[in-house]
Amino acid sequence: MLNLKNILFLDIETVPEESDFSNLSEVKQELFSKKTLYQRKENFTPEEFYERAGIWAEFGKIVCISVGFFDDHSTDLTFRLKSFYGTDEIKILIDFKNLLEKFYSKKQHLLCAHNGKEFDFPYIARRMIINKIELPEKLNLFGKKPWEVPHLDTLEMWKFGDFKHYTSLNLMTNILGIDSPKEDIDGSQVAKVYYEDDDLKRIAKYCENDTLAVAQVYLRLMNLNILKEEQVIRIEV
Repeated sequence: MLNLKNILFLDIETVPEESDFSNLSEVKQELFSKKTLYQRKENFTPEEFYERAGIWAEFGKIVCISVGFFDDHSTDLTFRLKSFYGTDEIKILIDFKNLLEKFYSKKQHLLCAHNGKEFDFPYIARRMIINKIELPEKLNLFGKKPWEVPHLDTLEMWKFGDFKHYTSLNLMTNILGIDSPKEDIDGSQVAKVYYEDDDLKRIAKYCENDTLAVAQVYLRLMNLNILKEEQVIRIEV
């Protein structure tokens, strides 16, 4: 079994790069229209569909990266949560990169997220490249063989080889007897909270709750006891 202290659990929150479709250049509007044609299936105009733009790294941006890690606190195992968030995406990415390079650069260190291999990890890497930030080793997969990729994915673990199967984090927590992370908002509301409410701390708390849920799911998949409330420590930044 993997050493829990070698795993960095994480989740990201993303929003469209602009508050409104009309703020995009004409070229970017056309590119978004073409990119989303299949998903829209002509039921929605590009303008109507733009609220979902945050799911694509080419048209969105990261507003929060929350991380969680296990640590020995006195005699008990604790789980610490920390968030990098704000309006400056470059700062968020650099702060996260610095964390990886300082504390999670060794071969035994792994990153873990729910659906991370399809979303979180490639999204962060793409946004780093777009923002001209050199990729940290844990996200640089060029030339790596599948067994050399330092990533864990609780969704992939739950699939047990059934690649057609998708289970949301919210459903996973429900069936495994874990408190739901969706106590306040869900992913579809993040853009509104960011652009209209300007409540970044609310987004960060939501992101931390998802990160904690990923760790709890991982513990259940390993047949270990889940964390109690008193074992979770939120680090203010």
